[in-house]
Amino acid sequence: MVERRYIFPGVIEMNVQARRRLGVNIYLIDGGTEYALIDVGFLDELSDVLELIRQMNFSLSACKMILATHADADHTQGLARARDVLKCQVYAHPKSVAPLEQGDEILTYARIDAQNISIEMPRCKVDKQIDEGDTVTVGDRKLEVWSTPGHTAGQLSFRMGPLLFSGDNIFRDGCVGVIDAHHGSNLVEYIASLRRIRACDAEFLLPSHGPIFRKDDALLDATIARLEGYTHMADFGTCAVDWPLLDQWEEELAVGKLSI
Repeated sequence: MVERRYIFPGVIEMNVQARRRLGVNIYLIDGGTEYALIDVGFLDELSDVLELIRQMNFSLSACKMILATHADADHTQGLARARDVLKCQVYAHPKSVAPLEQGDEILTYARIDAQNISIEMPRCKVDKQIDEGDTVTVGDRKLEVWSTPGHTAGQLSFRMGPLLFSGDNIFRDGCVGVIDAHHGSNLVEYIASLRRIRACDAEFLLPSHGPIFRKDDALLDATIARLEGYTHMADFGTCAVDWPLLDQWEEELAVGKLSI
């Protein structure tokens, strides 16, 4: 048995526990009589994650559920196998169900042809759909379900007391999860989700990648301002709502102005 390294009461993060970087942050919510996992990561790392759980003297059969923050392959490629081994239920947002159950390689980012990326994406049954306003109970712990779309349509966050398990919404350096129209990203919804996080009274953000950090309103303000700029720029293509330069150019064309 190895010592459990709780980062907060009832919360173990597997990268911290393993003292090495995994492909994604995996949180174990210890409810006393049972536990839950938030995301499971890549399939080839799942055996290491399960072995860590055993070493911490958690019974595999005591896992009540796996909560999928969203359907991306780096979070869920090992989901079907974990569900079989742990014999637990998988919870996900309704808009994550089809990508997970169909093993959609495009929406889950398992295949990106332009970058020669192609990994297996096993299909996984979603046992329960959860959405905004739901509450998930894990032993003596309760998690409030937030719908925080933008990175993906099915992105979920989970509030537990002063903690917000914030998925791919925001990272400690002010970066956000990938914004890509082919991936189902929506800039306007993303900004609304970030504004919600900014307005909440959570003390700590527990992201899906990188270190946990204290909620920083100035950091969130800067990120929101950057994304608001992108909604009026060509940089993010069809994720933008308009491109003012072209409107200006049309006006210049109409009056015969040559802007050089």
